[in-house]
Amino acid sequence: MLDAEVNSDKRPRKLLLESYGCQMNFSDSEIVASILAKEGFSTTRDPEEADVVLLNTCAIRDNAEQRIRGRLDYLRSIKKRKPEMTIGVLGCMAERLREKLIEEEKLVDLVVGPDAYRDLPNLIDRVETGQKAVNVLLSREETYAEITPVRLNSNGITAFISIMRGCDNMCSFCVVPFTRGRERSREPETIVNEARDLFNQGYREVTLLGQNVDSYKWNFNSKGEITDPTKPTANFAQLLEMVALISPELRVRYSTSHPKDMTDEVLHVMAKYENICKYIHLPVQSGNSDVLKRMNRGYTREWYLDRIAAIRRIMPDCAISTDIITGFCGETEEEHADTLSLMAEVKYEMAFMFKYSERPKTLAERKFEDDVPEDVKGRRLLEVIDIQMKSAAERTKSHVGKVCRVLIEGVSKKSPDHYYGRNSQNIVVVFPKGENYKPGEYVDVLASDATSVTLIGQEVFIPQPANAGTINQH
Repeated sequence: MLDAEVNSDKRPRKLLLESYGCQMNFSDSEIVASILAKEGFSTTRDPEEADVVLLNTCAIRDNAEQRIRGRLDYLRSIKKRKPEMTIGVLGCMAERLREKLIEEEKLVDLVVGPDAYRDLPNLIDRVETGQKAVNVLLSREETYAEITPVRLNSNGITAFISIMRGCDNMCSFCVVPFTRGRERSREPETIVNEARDLFNQGYREVTLLGQNVDSYKWNFNSKGEITDPTKPTANFAQLLEMVALISPELRVRYSTSHPKDMTDEVLHVMAKYENICKYIHLPVQSGNSDVLKRMNRGYTREWYLDRIAAIRRIMPDCAISTDIITGFCGETEEEHADTLSLMAEVKYEMAFMFKYSERPKTLAERKFEDDVPEDVKGRRLLEVIDIQMKSAAERTKSHVGKVCRVLIEGVSKKSPDHYYGRNSQNIVVVFPKGENYKPGEYVDVLASDATSVTLIGQEVFIPQPANAGTINQH
């Protein structure tokens, strides 16, 4: 049974909750599980025994939608044998395709947008009386701040904390502002309390989530003016420090940053605290300024490289990952070459790389022609992947011969005799099990070998000073 207060008036029911897409969706699913736990639901992974199946969906690319449609077809085959089962779609795809999913294709009984999860119990009840149920209203206030998420599929060591919702960046290729609404931030005290509670439960790493964490602001309006002079204010750098101060044994990560909003203040806070991981996901999307302008990204190639230079200057040991889109509207071979040269200059540890996929309702669909042939997009993507694989291998192997602090997350999938964890730079480290440590603990590992994305090493003993993990004195 889920760890939440249950409404005893509700009969016990089984919930299957599947998440697709970004980490924000996985975080939202934990909020949904908490809301429904209070209605008597316990979770299952078996659709055959589920009373309600909810798919938390992604609409960022067409292949994500097609994958979910395939899953819905499978679930409908189960529903033919089990007509009382409720099938619902949550999240971004729900908002975008609400009428089509329910009325035209009749794939689902329930469609709920990202800001309407509190209404789920009522909507499920409505479906059980034979009606279809839809709520995709977007909100300017909803943050689910006071709801304690149920940690789904948790290892008990790492957890996600949503610090804000929505997005105000109208990137021309992206549907998020239309499916998740406008930006709004959670009160910092609720975030710190959630992180502290997780630490007290034994968790040792939290990742602060937002579509653009660098634009997090509390008690400021859109013009940067203080909303209520009687209340405290906070920007992202200040929030990051608040969470880091909970304990030197609590690692802090965050995602995702936006190049136009990343400040040196954030970088200096990261450098100050050892327990803030030295890893930044900084999506570039393209290395050409004209393409970036068509994408409405709000920065140039030069601006982006200046932010990279600031990271390298303030935190020389910081790892950087990115997002790359190939074949965006009008992209020429010369513009594509600029992306390759930027990747060669930055040398990312990791990258998410995709062909451009036109999404309905976006500015790009209305304003530009999707005119790069699919075979050209594919060839350019392969070139991007090739240079990234070389960079990743080079960056990973640069850690060989060095000692890194690893938070043990579990047993290696390839060997029951080895543990795995990640270092501050988010690189997976594999090493032999020892009798003196277990998952959830830190261990110093000397890296002796590496694959393109993994370090292999051996435990070493390094005495830790009393303030280890708190403030970098160097």
